[in-house]
Amino acid sequence: MNAPKFLSSGDSAITVEFGNEISAEINACVHALDKALRKKNILGIVETVPTFRSLLIIYDPCITGGEKLKAKIAKLCRDLKASSENRKKIIEIPVLYGGEYGEDLKDVAKINNLTEEEVIKIHSGTDYLIYMLGFLPGFAYLGGLDDRIKTPRLQNPRTKIHAGAVGIGGEQTGIYPLASPGGWRLIGTTPVKPYDPERAEPILYSAGDYIRFVPIDKEKFDDISAKVQDGTYECRIIGGDGE
Repeated sequence: MNAPKFLSSGDSAITVEFGNEISAEINACVHALDKALRKKNILGIVETVPTFRSLLIIYDPCITGGEKLKAKIAKLCRDLKASSENRKKIIEIPVLYGGEYGEDLKDVAKINNLTEEEVIKIHSGTDYLIYMLGFLPGFAYLGGLDDRIKTPRLQNPRTKIHAGAVGIGGEQTGIYPLASPGGWRLIGTTPVKPYDPERAEPILYSAGDYIRFVPIDKEKFDDISAKVQDGTYECRIIGGDGE
């Protein structure tokens, strides 16, 4: 692991940078440090926020100082290994593609000289690494979109996109966890809620996990929707602490 760069972020936070590019290797270093800090439980650390290539560490200056904390983190980094002891954790997200549930699927297919079925097969054929969470609660920044279905964002963004919409924007794909404006091409909808403040764990997944999209039909969509509403549906989890 390369030596990280430490940056002061105000009087109560430190940013630890592991590189200057977006890559799975650099992101693995970010999550390895995040995991090590949580395991070490260093006095004074209030919160950590992993991003694509860095980890923001927020601390209480009444308990610890910035320089003292940097020294502890630097020592921890020297012995850090980016490889995780746990198996890759994959959360399966059911998606109803096309039609009124993914009105831009036809455009994504046309732009990339593919059929709609081919787009669905390609999109659902990859396990996407969650690099980080942001923008909205439960919005996952995913890596791994196949070059064959990369599609420019809309020239005129929509003023409102429904919660659960699955879209493609340039080189990224993702799920809108809440209704919001957006310019991504909508190719499907998931009946599950990536973010639900009423759940014990409001967000379904964490940075460092993987998402696998699973195509479903309308009947299955309605069945899952009903189970989501009465709180009985659980996404299938592969690896990690799941299967």
